[in-house]
Amino acid sequence: MSEGNKRVSVIIPTYKRENNYLLRAIDSIKNQTFKNIELIIIDDNPPNSDYRKKVMQLMKKYSSDPDVIYLMNSKNVGGSLARNNGINAASGDFITFLDDDDEYLPNKVKNQLEFMIRSGCDMSFTDLQLVSQHKKILEYRDYHKLKSFDKMTLLKYHLMRHLTGTPTFMYKAETLKKIGGFEDSKMGQEFYLMLKSIEWDLNIRYLSVCDVIAYRHNDGGISQGKNKIDGEKLLYRFKKKYFHLFSLREKMFITFRHYAVMVVAYKRNKNYFRAFINALIMILVSPLDFFNEINTYINNKSKYRKVES
Repeated sequence: MSEGNKRVSVIIPTYKRENNYLLRAIDSIKNQTFKNIELIIIDDNPPNSDYRKKVMQLMKKYSSDPDVIYLMNSKNVGGSLARNNGINAASGDFITFLDDDDEYLPNKVKNQLEFMIRSGCDMSFTDLQLVSQHKKILEYRDYHKLKSFDKMTLLKYHLMRHLTGTPTFMYKAETLKKIGGFEDSKMGQEFYLMLKSIEWDLNIRYLSVCDVIAYRHNDGGISQGKNKIDGEKLLYRFKKKYFHLFSLREKMFITFRHYAVMVVAYKRNKNYFRAFINALIMILVSPLDFFNEINTYINNKSKYRKVES
């Protein structure tokens, strides 16, 4: 089956983002080698804010482009509901996402669409590179250790290591609409969407390529403030509902990972005392995982250094 007659909807929610970042994201969609793309911008800025006015001004550039849809929320509803508004408006056969400060490489849509059609899956995800503003690689997420895609294997892997992030997801549109899109959560939106997809027993597959660049900012945004800390605590309590599925060793790793994330969250929030306490707990929970993860991090930094070039 050819991808030629298929249409892909790309949804970009935007909130309190400077236009130069949003324009970079839009340009990366307009520059895709696959051209049958519907681009949906969801403006989640407060209606009377300067950010809303700036985005409205930017979107005038695309007012005559039939493939660009600009929707303005009547109030700020958050990332989950903003994306759901885009899902409801989408007319494409497939739906994928991009954050307003990130970008696709030129073959992203083409590669993933071809994979979706070839494999016949309901949903797919890919690798992801996280970089600084100067494109210095900070993290590379790949899932080569995932060898099976049955429901229980995906569920346990996701709860332990997270099969994210959102810009790497692509869905059959009818399937995404059937499961109801994103849950209304302030943090972990992509985590809960993937969890829902697994629990609905969708046909999920992994494409081992990296066509997404995600930028990490130091601007005190939602992912770095108190919401991040509260969200991670809530997520850990949520995961405990599934602990009966795991061995003691696996539960140790989930707990270790939680405290590792809390170290980073407190550090970014400049609460160094709490970061230090959580680091101690992290090491005490599982010294073995501490040394294994340090070794993995070092190896990955070396392995994917080529991304920076």
